Amino acid sequence: MADPTTPVRLGVIGGSGLYEIEGLSETERIDVRSPFGNPSDSLLFGRLAGTEMVFLPRHGRGHPLPPGAVNYRANIDALKRAGVTDIVSLSAVGSLREDLAPGSFVLVDQFIDRTVAREKSFFGAGLAAHVSMAEPVCPRLGDHLLAAGESLGLGIVRGGTYLAMEGPQFSTVAESELYRRWGCSVIGMTNMPEAKLAREAEICYATVAMVTDYDCWHPDHAAVTVDAIVRTLQENAAAARRLVAALAEALAAERGPCPAGCDRALENAVITAPDARDPAMVKRLDAVAGRVLG
Repeated sequence: MADPTTPVRLGVIGGSGLYEIEGLSETERIDVRSPFGNPSDSLLFGRLAGTEMVFLPRHGRGHPLPPGAVNYRANIDALKRAGVTDIVSLSAVGSLREDLAPGSFVLVDQFIDRTVAREKSFFGAGLAAHVSMAEPVCPRLGDHLLAAGESLGLGIVRGGTYLAMEGPQFSTVAESELYRRWGCSVIGMTNMPEAKLAREAEICYATVAMVTDYDCWHPDHAAVTVDAIVRTLQENAAAARRLVAALAEALAAERGPCPAGCDRALENAVITAPDARDPAMVKRLDAVAGRVLG
C-alpha cells in the first residue's frame, strides 16, 4: 500500500465455522502456489461492496486441518502473491474474562505466543530479518472494524490480549487461571504465528476474535465441549459475514500508505548484508520481501 495508486485488496482468513463468504460477486477460485508449501485451500477471489476480496478458509473447506497442521507461511505468502494489502482474521476463541460472554466480538490488540511447534518466520539462515511486533494489529483496520461493528449493533469490544496456545487440546483449569492472572482476554490456537508472518509480509492485519465459550475457568459453566462451541460458531458466523461486508464498503474508496507503517515493516528489518544473502532464500522471498530485496 505504499503506492498511493494501489487499490485495497482485502484478505479474509476464515476460522472455525467460516469456510465461505456470502455476497461475493465476480468470483473465481484459484490455486496459488507458494514456495513454502500448500496453503490451507485454494483462494476465492471476488468483489464485495466495491472492494476486491480474497477469502481463505484457515482450516480448509470442511475443516480437515487442526491448528498445528495449518501451513501459516504458505497462507500468508499466497495472500501476498494474490495482491492482498489488508488481512482480517476471523477467529473462534474462548473467553478469559467474565464480561466477554459467548457471542461477543473482540478486536484484540495484543498477543502472547505460547505455540511451540510452528514455523514462525519467513526468514532464517542465509537471510536474517527482525520486524517489530510491539503493536501487532493495524490501528487503521481496527478503527474501520469498530465503526462497522457499532453500525451493525454487534456490541463489539476493542482492546484485549489474545493468548495463542498450541492445542489441539483445550486448556487445563490451572492453565486457564494462569492466563487470566496474566491479564489475557481471550484464548485461541491460530493467530500465532499468523500475525507475525503478516507483519513480515508487510500486510496490515487485524483480528476479530469471536467468543464461543468461557474456556474452563468459569465455575458456573461446564468445561469446553465441541458441541457447545459449534452452536455458538453458527450463531457468530452470520454476524461475522455482515461485519466483513460493512468493512469492505468502508475500504472501497481508501487508498494510500498505512499510517502505522505496516506496509513498510521491512524497511530497516533485513540485517544480512547483500553479498552474504543466500540466493535461494532471496528467490523464495520474492513476494514477501521483494520490495526491499530488489
